[in-house]
Amino acid sequence: MPETPEEFWERARGDLRTPPLEEWDTWPFDGAVTARELEPPVDEEPPRHGVGGVGCAHCDPANVLWSNANWMLRSLDRPSGLPVVVLLEPRRHVDFPDLDDELAAELGPLLLRIYRAVSQVPGVGNVHVGRWGEGSEHCHIWFIARPARMTQLRSSFAAIWDDVLPPTPEEVWRENLELVRAALDG
Repeated sequence: MPETPEEFWERARGDLRTPPLEEWDTWPFDGAVTARELEPPVDEEPPRHGVGGVGCAHCDPANVLWSNANWMLRSLDRPSGLPVVVLLEPRRHVDFPDLDDELAAELGPLLLRIYRAVSQVPGVGNVHVGRWGEGSEHCHIWFIARPARMTQLRSSFAAIWDDVLPPTPEEVWRENLELVRAALDG
């Protein structure tokens, strides 16, 4: 029988481990790391931004690089630490598990098309594709470009490195985004 959130918390709270992160070549920090105490479960999940489409920033996006009848690809509003970070979002206000058959059928080929467009930017070594659904109810899928030959930035910590690294120069960032847009239009 599956554990309740309370049973999970009781079992895990006194037995947290700290993996040897400082030994991992992709870990962005030096020094010891200590796990935080595990907080008990809340009474109910907090609401995400844009619930039911009300006040949803993804429904009225800025920085749209490319779009079709059902999807939009947008950039962040300013450069971050990695060469390209873009988000794919449906035009309709739906969350990932609520994609209808039409959107779901389009998604797979579109993921590959965007992956290829981002990976063709000179200097990109790999593209991470991720979906986190904790902040907003509107589906958004991340494409995070890792610089080539920067092996320390590979793997699941690329998103953290994006926050740690100094922002990509504005001119370079805009040129990278234009290359992605042109690849999708071509």
